Amino acid sequence: MRTLSTRRGPQHEEEESVFVSMTDMTVSFLFIIMILLAFFASRFNAEETVPVAVYDPVRVERDALLEKLDRMEERLATAEAEIVDLISQRTALRATLVRTEAERDGALERLAEQDSRIGVLEAELAAALSERDILLRSVADLEDRLAAALARIEALRAALTLAETERDATLEMLSDRRDRIRELEAEIEALSAKLARLSRPDPLKTYIARVAVEREKVLERLRDALLADFPELEGVITSESDVLRFQGEGLFASGFDELLAARKPIVERIAQRLDALLPCYTLGERAAYSVQCNPAFAVIEAVQIEGHTDSDGADALNVALSARRGAATYAAMTAHQPDLIAHRNLAGQPVLSIAGYGEGRPVIDNSTAQGKATNRRIDLRFIMVTPGESAQIEVIRRQLRGEGGAP
Repeated sequence: MRTLSTRRGPQHEEEESVFVSMTDMTVSFLFIIMILLAFFASRFNAEETVPVAVYDPVRVERDALLEKLDRMEERLATAEAEIVDLISQRTALRATLVRTEAERDGALERLAEQDSRIGVLEAELAAALSERDILLRSVADLEDRLAAALARIEALRAALTLAETERDATLEMLSDRRDRIRELEAEIEALSAKLARLSRPDPLKTYIARVAVEREKVLERLRDALLADFPELEGVITSESDVLRFQGEGLFASGFDELLAARKPIVERIAQRLDALLPCYTLGERAAYSVQCNPAFAVIEAVQIEGHTDSDGADALNVALSARRGAATYAAMTAHQPDLIAHRNLAGQPVLSIAGYGEGRPVIDNSTAQGKATNRRIDLRFIMVTPGESAQIEVIRRQLRGEGGAP
């Protein structure tokens, strides 16, 4: 048996040589036996007789040869089995060798890749080292510049100290001049007040009258601004003496104290307009008096959100309902404009307040549905400061101008 292979190693050639030698020996021995048999057959003659003394040695030799031939056939069979086993082992070894060579080739490829990666990393390392050297030089340069900047800062600090000293001296001189200006303004105010007293019979009445006129102007400005924002409210919003009135079913449904969703923007706009108007007529951190916006030196004591109802229902329930309506209006206004509560009167109290009057202050007879609708309303009442004597007018003016003093 011979196995063909695309690759032959020394071990494969040695196994094949052993197999060929044993086969050739066996064939040669059989060929010799055949020649002997042919020889004996050619010498056979039936007419002739062979003596026993001749035949027996030949027969014994033949039997020995046959026995030897059997033993050789057994050895040949054993050798063939060993050859088959060796061939199987050779095949397994060849497969193992193929796998090993494939693993070796893969390892060589990975080794080549790693060598290539090492080359790339070495190049990157060289670039990084070069960049590091550049950065180190840049850092040294920046340190030099920083030292120069620090020296410059120290020089500027010295100059700043000198400038602050000069500024303090200038501010002190300016403060002295301002104090003198205030003294002169106070003298001018005193002279003006004296002149007013000489020219007018009753300055207190004149002041109160001017404050009343100023309050009407405030109400009209607020009313006109709201009507410009919401023209559809014509006839719903009215200003009467000291009140800005929202009548009818404009803000609340009958029997309810929650603002209608469609009317809430009106209340928020009222809060916005009011917050813009109050600084000129109040004190506090948001006060912003000027003679242009408040020539009468009027001061608002309170802006009272008043709730009113019609005559339906028990009086106690109506008072509670009107108070809740006032509180709901107050909550909506201050939620939209939180700074509303920062406006203060002369006593330092918030000017924005709430009141509920129930059915006690009707503006029209409740005998008709229209009259009841008119009485279900919210009033925004402006209460102004009215001094008891003329001397208090000057105190009010000083407080509006932020010069201190108490009424």
